[in-house]
Amino acid sequence: MEISIAAEKLFMLGTFPVTNSFLIAFLVSFGLIVVTRFVVQRKELIPRGLQNIFELIVEGLLSFIESVTEDKAQARKYFPLIATIFLFVLFSNWVGLLPGMGTIGLAHSVDGHTTIVPFLRSTSADLNFTLALSLMVVLTIQFTGIATLGLFGYGKKFFVSPLHKPYVLGTVVGLLELVSEFAKFLSFSFRLFGNIFAGEILLIVMLHLVPYFIPLPFLFLEVFVGFIQAAVFAMLTLVFLKMATLPAEH
Repeated sequence: MEISIAAEKLFMLGTFPVTNSFLIAFLVSFGLIVVTRFVVQRKELIPRGLQNIFELIVEGLLSFIESVTEDKAQARKYFPLIATIFLFVLFSNWVGLLPGMGTIGLAHSVDGHTTIVPFLRSTSADLNFTLALSLMVVLTIQFTGIATLGLFGYGKKFFVSPLHKPYVLGTVVGLLELVSEFAKFLSFSFRLFGNIFAGEILLIVMLHLVPYFIPLPFLFLEVFVGFIQAAVFAMLTLVFLKMATLPAEH
């Protein structure tokens, strides 16, 4: 098996290439939708089984969002986005760690030797996915700020009136803030991609060097890293959303 930064293509649907990272994204999305609909349609006044787990996750996430926003209405407004990001990234990271996910695949010849293209690969280990997710998050933050404060109210965070003192210092700080908004796109993308991709490489190397027992601690470490990265991505999205809705004076 070779280490590839780009996601490997499995087959084509017309002119659309289906990669192993896209396949796992589809399976995780489909699984979350099916489980959610199953729990919602069979919900009972006294929860039990899967409904208990579902309610525990929902209440925990909602409580955390309320603690950050300090506004119940705002927390409920942001909940669908934050919960979707957290759960999708989390399970995408974890599914990629299941036994066989990185070692079972299609035989592929490269420069005269045969290698394996795995059927499934964590979506977070695909830079295309992290870039797309980060772009969506950054645009959502900007649109939320504009929708809440208005175009001119939101613009005051970056562009200072000449009547404001000190004008020069305020302009410099505003421009730095504007640059930081674009920098979020890159920081979001490469933080998630770098941590998950590095973890996959570490596991591949350890499995080839010492196939038994020794890789287990690293596997548990990657389970923890997968959770932390999903939580950090969702938490930063929430914090930036909250900051975007605060007036320039704050």
